[in-house]
Amino acid sequence: MTGPFDKESMKKLTPRAIVAELDKYIIGQKEAKKAVAVAIRNRWRRLQLKGEMREEVMPKNIIMIGPTGVGKTEIARRLAGLVGAPFIKVEASKYTEVGYVGRNVESMIRDLTKTSVNIVERQMAREVEDRARRNVNERLLALLFKNAADRDDGLVLEVDEKQEAHTLNKEDIIKNIEAGKYDQRTVEAEIEQAAITPVGFMSNINLDDLGIDMEDMMDNISSSLPGIPKRKKTKSMSVALARKVFLRQETEKLIDRDAIVNNALDLVQNLGIVFIDEMDKICSKGSLSGPDVSAEGVQRDLLPIVEGTTVNTKFGMVKTDHILFIAAGAFHASKPSDLVPELQGRFPIRVELDSLTEEDFVKILEVPKNSLTKQYAALLNAEGLTIKFDDDAVKEIARIAAEVNNRDQNIGARRLHTIIEKIFEDISFEAPENEGETVTITADLTREKIRDIVKDQNLTKYIL
Repeated sequence: MTGPFDKESMKKLTPRAIVAELDKYIIGQKEAKKAVAVAIRNRWRRLQLKGEMREEVMPKNIIMIGPTGVGKTEIARRLAGLVGAPFIKVEASKYTEVGYVGRNVESMIRDLTKTSVNIVERQMAREVEDRARRNVNERLLALLFKNAADRDDGLVLEVDEKQEAHTLNKEDIIKNIEAGKYDQRTVEAEIEQAAITPVGFMSNINLDDLGIDMEDMMDNISSSLPGIPKRKKTKSMSVALARKVFLRQETEKLIDRDAIVNNALDLVQNLGIVFIDEMDKICSKGSLSGPDVSAEGVQRDLLPIVEGTTVNTKFGMVKTDHILFIAAGAFHASKPSDLVPELQGRFPIRVELDSLTEEDFVKILEVPKNSLTKQYAALLNAEGLTIKFDDDAVKEIARIAAEVNNRDQNIGARRLHTIIEKIFEDISFEAPENEGETVTITADLTREKIRDIVKDQNLTKYIL
């Protein structure tokens, strides 16, 4: 299911397949999973349309509403692993209104475009990988055996450690190079030096937000000046390191940089997905002193991005009309209707995520592919310690987590982390001295470790 974008992998991402993959890691929240799955499938469906209809179909943006710790961020994280198309997760609270110190909202599109370029670059690099490796082997052969270039009979003269000369077949030598036989030998290779970015230059300006790459700019300036070639230096290095350096250089020679940028721009504009977390943090609180100008300003700046505009990036202009935006927030101190009306209208699909119950906590501890109980067992197994959980212990942990969430702040599944960490505090500390032993986590052990916490009404004093 995972991997870089291609048409076939996108076609296999049916809504049912997406939900099934999310179910491996996230308990419940069926409505949110279905909404996200359909939205992603619509990315592929739109690409099957032709002409004017394709341009008219706009993405139906989603806003997920629910308390902290119920799976909003986890859905985004797992989604990133599923979708080979450009995907980024950002926090709305990191952005400020234009004129304030901080990142402006357009930078999220620049980050998304960088992601798209990286996807396409990796894809093209794989396509030329075999040719690049052959070229690397030829370069290493020339460095290791100086006489190789002077012979056209396919033979190479090798001098061993005893200074004895042997005539070997060139193909066999290349096989030995690939197998790592000469990795410890040292060769002198000519490499290009990276451009030096002036320190302190425009230090108060976020160059990334302006779409400027200082290193690329300086490199372009130096290469465009007559009589100033790219700086190179000769460096001694092992064959193993030289192979990595040469592979990057040969790959760069074989791939078409212009094609990468063009394909990346097309990819980000048609299949890009932006997950905006903490959307409730930019809601105006409606205080008596007047609206929060900065928060509302971020909403106003975000509106054209979501609605559809053109953003200048260092790779070119990017239209956001068909980028899918998925927003999420707890909205415990505010509500989605506190967003400016124009922005509300740009998120037509609203999904409420449910608070987690005691039964959900039991499933979270047992069902997911890499559940917390499996994680702790694997961590302590590295110390030679075997960890087992009784069914009653799992139920007791879930009961305590639900009780604490009900009596104090509800932080969802994150409560399980703090409770289990308390249970394992001494076990983890003493693990190196107890190698080879088996520790069974029982309900009694759980109650004993958590006893002092449960007695105190102000549970957050201990838990968080």
